[in-house]
Amino acid sequence: MSVVETRPGPTAAHGGLTGWLSSTDHKRIGLLTVGTALVIFFLMGLLALTMRSQLAQPDQSIVSSSLYDQLFTIHGSGMIYLAITPFALGFGVYLVPLQVGAPTIAAPRLTAFGYWLYVVGAVVMFSGFGAAGGAASDGWSAYVPLSSSEFTPGVGMDVWIVGVYMSTVGMMAQGGTVLWTALAKRGQGMTLRRMPVFTWSMVATCLMVLTAFPDLLLALSEIVVGRIDPSVFHSNTWVIGYQHLFWFYGHPVVYVMFFPFVGAVAEVVATFSRRRLFGYEGVVLSLLLFAALSMSVWGHHMFTTGQIVNDYYSLTSFLLIVPAGLEYFAIIGTLIGGRLVFKTPLLFALAFLVQFLIGGLTGIMVGTPVIDYQVHDSYFLIAHFHYTLFGGSVAGLFAGFYYWFPKAIGVRLGERLGFWHWLLYVVGTNATFLPMFWLGYEGMPRRVSTYRASDGFTTANLISSIGAGILAIAMWLFLMNVIFSLRAKKRAGSDPWQGQTLEWATSSPPPRYNFAGPVPPVTGYAPLFDARHQAAWDGAVHNDGAVHDDGAVQDDGAVHATGSVGSEAEA
Repeated sequence: MSVVETRPGPTAAHGGLTGWLSSTDHKRIGLLTVGTALVIFFLMGLLALTMRSQLAQPDQSIVSSSLYDQLFTIHGSGMIYLAITPFALGFGVYLVPLQVGAPTIAAPRLTAFGYWLYVVGAVVMFSGFGAAGGAASDGWSAYVPLSSSEFTPGVGMDVWIVGVYMSTVGMMAQGGTVLWTALAKRGQGMTLRRMPVFTWSMVATCLMVLTAFPDLLLALSEIVVGRIDPSVFHSNTWVIGYQHLFWFYGHPVVYVMFFPFVGAVAEVVATFSRRRLFGYEGVVLSLLLFAALSMSVWGHHMFTTGQIVNDYYSLTSFLLIVPAGLEYFAIIGTLIGGRLVFKTPLLFALAFLVQFLIGGLTGIMVGTPVIDYQVHDSYFLIAHFHYTLFGGSVAGLFAGFYYWFPKAIGVRLGERLGFWHWLLYVVGTNATFLPMFWLGYEGMPRRVSTYRASDGFTTANLISSIGAGILAIAMWLFLMNVIFSLRAKKRAGSDPWQGQTLEWATSSPPPRYNFAGPVPPVTGYAPLFDARHQAAWDGAVHNDGAVHDDGAVQDDGAVHATGSVGSEAEA
C-alpha cells in the first residue's frame, strides 16, 4: 500500500520559552491556545464563585452593585470570547493536522498571529478593572443603548470593545487555517469521507466562525458609533439592528463552543466502546446541517422585541432537533453492544450526553414564543445556557482533555483523581444550575446583585451557591491531577487507549512534523481500528483456518507509524 512521506526538515523544535513563544509548530500553538484558555477558565470561575457568594443569602453586600455588574459582564465575556471558544479552536489547531496526516497546519504564521491577537485581546479586556469607573458592566451581549457612552461612560467599555475585537479576529485567523488544513492539506488516502468525525466537527465549526464572527465585528463597530454619538441609539432601527447583528453571531457561537466537543465525545465513545462510530456518514451530514440551520435561528433571542416573525424563528429552532437527534442516536448506537472501558474520558463523555440533553430540551422551550415571554431575562435562561455550555460543552472539553493529554504531553492523567473530579463535577453542576430553573420560573430576574428574603429565592440560591463550591473543589482536583501527573512522568506510550485515528500512530508527544516515518495507510475514518481488525482477522485465519464468528479484535495491539501492529497493551 502507498504511504505518505513526511516533510523533510529538523526533527527537534527550538526549546525554551523563546522557542515556544516564537513557534510556528501547530502543536505548540494549539497547546498555548488551550493552556491560555484554561487559565482564563479558572479566573472566570473565581468571578462566578464571588457572585454566587453574594447571592447565597438575601440582602448581602459582599460586593457592591456596581462591581457585581462588572463581574457578571467579564465572567460571561471571558467564558465565551476568551475561554470556551479558544479552547474549542485550540483543540482543532493541535489535532486536525495530525488526524488528516498533514505535517503542518496551513499558514502556520497566521495561526500563531491569531493566538497572539487573542492573548493581547484578553489582556486589554481585563485591563478595564484598573480603569477609572471599572470594567465593562452591561453584559456579554453589550446591548445598545446600554453600551453607548450615554449610559456606560468610562474607559472600561472602550477597552472591552477592543479586547473582544482582537480576540475575535484572532479566532477567525485560527478557524481559517484549521479549515484550510482539513479541506486542502490532507495526506494521501485521506478523502473527505475518511476524515475522522472530530475533524468534521472542526470543519463545521470553522465554517460558522468565518460566516458568523464578522457580524460580531460589525455589531462592535455599531457600539463605537454609539459611543461617539449616543443620539444614534435614540432610533429603534439602530437598537433592533444591533440585536440582529449580534445574535446572528450569538447563536452560532454556541455551536462553535459545542461542535468540537461533540466530535471529541464521539471519538472517546468509539475508542472506549471498542467499535467504529455508528452512523458515521449520518453524523457528518448532521454536523453540516446543524451548522447551516444555526444561521437561521438567531431571531428566537428577540421574541420579546415584537420586531420579528415569531413563527419562522420558532420553526427553525425546532428543526435543530433533527441533526441533534442524529448525533445522539449515533453516539448511543456506538455505546450499545460495545465492550465499554470505563476510563475517565468515557465518564465525562457520558456526563456530556445527559447534561447537554437538559440544555437542549430547555432550548426547545425557550424557542417557543409563549414560554419565552414568561422566562425571558430570568434565571431560567441562566440555567439553560449553563447546562448547554458548562453541563455540556465543558463535560466534552474534559472528555477530550483526558483523552488527548497523553498524546500531547506523553503522560496520562491519574484515574483516581480523574474519577473524583468527574463525580464532583457532575454533582456540582447539577446542584448549581438545576435550582436556577425554579428561580427563573418563580420570577427571579437575571443580573441582579441581591434580593429580599420575602421574595422566596433564598433556599434555591443557597443550594446553587453550595453547588458552586463543590465545582470549585472539582476544578481544584483537576488542577492537582495535572500537576501530580506531570511530576510523576509515567510515560503513556504512543497509544495508551487503543485509539482509532492517525494521531495515535505517532509518538507521544509527536515530532516536529508529526510523523517520524511514513503515515499508515488510510482505509477509512478509523484507520487504526481497521488495521487492528485486519490483523486479528488474518491471525484468526492463520491460526485456526477459520474466521471467528464475531470477527472481534482479540488483542490490544497498538498501530505504530509504520502501519504495523505492535503489542503495546493499555496501561
